[in-house]
Amino acid sequence: MVEFTLAQKVAVWLLPVLFAVTLHEVAHGYVAKLLGDNTAESLGRLSLNPLRHIDLVGTVLVPALLMATGGFIFGWAKPVPVDFNRLRHPKRDMALVAFAGPGANLLMAVIWALIARLAQGLNFEFVTVPLTYMGLAGIGINVVLALLNLLPIPPLDGGRIAVGLLPDNLAFQIARIEPYGFLILLVLISTGMLNNVLGLPVTIVQRALMHVAGVG
Repeated sequence: MVEFTLAQKVAVWLLPVLFAVTLHEVAHGYVAKLLGDNTAESLGRLSLNPLRHIDLVGTVLVPALLMATGGFIFGWAKPVPVDFNRLRHPKRDMALVAFAGPGANLLMAVIWALIARLAQGLNFEFVTVPLTYMGLAGIGINVVLALLNLLPIPPLDGGRIAVGLLPDNLAFQIARIEPYGFLILLVLISTGMLNNVLGLPVTIVQRALMHVAGVG
């Protein structure tokens, strides 16, 4: 087990975290554009420039604090604006736009696993070691973000997916939770219940991708 200083942890995690939260939001906006709403594009939010998406608390402070304390590392960027009324089929398309974010994270997790796998074949330790650990960090942040956002609690993506897919009466009941969604999430985190809910699925998916990376 390699022991990292905080500066080394930041160096390893910086790019994976920036890509994870940036592409998550860009995916929402891009799929919304495909389905009829170009709000995000008109505001310049389909850019891959992280500076357009960084949220000081969610992209910087929260991941740094979790990194220092050894907890689940996750974060968020400034939400990409989506006008659901401009979508061609608002209820159905809401679910597709919402799934785009976690879907992008799962795809990035696979890509980072392949990058780590590629690193294993290099004979340059000064490249292989940091690239491998960066790949593992990419797996970690993206799996956590994907599964966390799939929880059926609005305004998380899973909540919006549920609202888009369920019959109107059930969708309405879930949508009513949205003003309290972050409070519910905070309670889950502070009581340790979030770890009970996500711990096993996160471990299963991460181990599968670590096997792909050649370090499982």
